[in-house]
Amino acid sequence: MTRYYFDHNATTPVAPEVLEAMLPCLREGYGNASSIHFFGQEANALVERARRQVASLLGCTPAEIVFTSGGTEADNLAIFGTVRASGGGPKHVITSVIEHPAVLHACERLEQDGVEVTYPRVGSDGVVSPEEIGAAVRPETVLISIMHTNNELGTVQPIAEISRIARENAVVFHCDGVQSTGKIPTRMDELGVDLFNLSAHKIYGPKGAGALYIRKGTDIEKTQYGGSHERDRRPGTLNVPGIVGLGAAAELAENNLAAESSRIEALRDRLEEEILGRIESTQVNGAGVARVPNTTNIRFDYLEGEAMVIALDLKGVAVSSGAACSSGAVHPSHVLTAIGLSADEARSSIRFSLGKQNNDEQIDRLLEIIPGVVERLRKLSTAYAG
Repeated sequence: MTRYYFDHNATTPVAPEVLEAMLPCLREGYGNASSIHFFGQEANALVERARRQVASLLGCTPAEIVFTSGGTEADNLAIFGTVRASGGGPKHVITSVIEHPAVLHACERLEQDGVEVTYPRVGSDGVVSPEEIGAAVRPETVLISIMHTNNELGTVQPIAEISRIARENAVVFHCDGVQSTGKIPTRMDELGVDLFNLSAHKIYGPKGAGALYIRKGTDIEKTQYGGSHERDRRPGTLNVPGIVGLGAAAELAENNLAAESSRIEALRDRLEEEILGRIESTQVNGAGVARVPNTTNIRFDYLEGEAMVIALDLKGVAVSSGAACSSGAVHPSHVLTAIGLSADEARSSIRFSLGKQNNDEQIDRLLEIIPGVVERLRKLSTAYAG
């Protein structure tokens, strides 16, 4: 069976160029990057090259990049590290109700430790209101954490506006950039953030590697203890092959950003238009606002999203009914209910996230398959009168 992958927000295949960059590290470049002998310095040179590649993508200095095991660890380092570095007294954090669980669960833990957390609502379009963020700021606010783009809807948040609010109030601003990096520009001076994280496996790099941008002068305390790696901010022997892969993926993303984003956006827009035109009772969640070019979240009323994921998989098509880290959960997506969808509407929504290997022929095949799958599933629904 020919298989088609439309779940790039969950993970991406490793690009050939990235694999080629990593192979020497796995074959002969086995040195510990912290060792002072030849083998160690050879590995360290590869790490520093990757640091420059990531910094170039983000438009920052290499010294502002800290390597981590991925997006979740970087989120945790940003959140817990900032709060711990903020000194004594009452502490307050602001985030949103549509954040990734890596942020939401970290904030829940902060609440257990006595830190107050405010969760401003979002509009039905899936966009955070800068005004609500500003209204939530208090004298004891030490951190604002808002994602750049939402992993389920693809909606782009007004990060530059929120950054201005954070600066005016001398509050550290963290932005989860896992789903925006490599899809839209992520230049740190334009966004104005203090902390920004990314993950290699979302940009055609390996799993288990990520990075946290820490703006020079931002006070952050380490959350793990061991050696003094990464300027004493993240201990542990460096994952040289993973870091090299991240660097190669970052360079690839920077070089291909404009052309690839334009190509994929055209495919995404065509997919949306054709589905809404061919299948009744469908709607794009988060439509009408800026979104990353590869993502669409479509509601198919009168069916179960999980059933549709399984039915499409049996036809060779991979999609998602929510965030990958929540797959298998019976509760509706917290993102979709936050924008006003009912539990049934949220459960009937499917995310299609496109990537490098998708093309017009694959979109054609997808459009051939979906109507029949939807019709069959709807016939099983007692609520459908079609």
